[in-house]
Amino acid sequence: MRDWFYGMTDIPPDHPRIKSLVVRETLVEMFKRGIVVPQGLIAHGRGECFDYLIGEETLEEALESYRAAAALLKMSKNPVIAVNGNAAALAYRDIARFSRRFGIPIEVNLFHFDWDRVNKIVELFRSVGVEPIADFDVSLERPSSMRRFVSRRGIYSADTIFIMIEDGDFPESLRGLGKKVIAVDLNPLSRTAINSDITIVDNLTRVFPILERYMEMIGDEEAVEILNNYNNKEVLKRVLSRICVRLMEG
Repeated sequence: MRDWFYGMTDIPPDHPRIKSLVVRETLVEMFKRGIVVPQGLIAHGRGECFDYLIGEETLEEALESYRAAAALLKMSKNPVIAVNGNAAALAYRDIARFSRRFGIPIEVNLFHFDWDRVNKIVELFRSVGVEPIADFDVSLERPSSMRRFVSRRGIYSADTIFIMIEDGDFPESLRGLGKKVIAVDLNPLSRTAINSDITIVDNLTRVFPILERYMEMIGDEEAVEILNNYNNKEVLKRVLSRICVRLMEG
């Protein structure tokens, strides 16, 4: 079991839903620790529904998006990984490992902002050897939420931002500033999915080990070709078609 299994001995190890239940319990634990807000629990439930619809597996279309995401990150001069409470709770170890390995900084960016939660997320990443950016010294014109406060040495200066479990205003605002956006979102109909340059429709708990492999595999010349041939709208359409077929077939 993954290291985020907090000794939850009340979940039988042979339970058919063990992975899902462990993730839920992890979020509850992180809520108690002040990392996740109540609204984040609701957001997770919505995402979990779409994970059911895709069969709780990484789709072929997602792999295409992983390749494109790795290609874009390799071609970017100043990429940044933006993390919120849910992202930190579900994947902080994987995110930290990825950040260290490829030299991509992490910046804390919250919709439901408060300094206590910022500090707790910072400490969570420090516990695994990464110092996230949390300056908030620049205010973007958009979005109107607290997410507009970013770091000059992070998101503000970045050419590519990797976001996870976000609302649609943020990628739209970032692209309006001429930045590229890679998003992780299980809902192919969300504004985040539609407004991003590359959308990985997959469960965040599966994302970074797969993305790491593609970062290792792809060279610079191949990266250019991958990006030239990638069409996010078409990928999202194919994911929706796959969901519809699965529903019709039962």
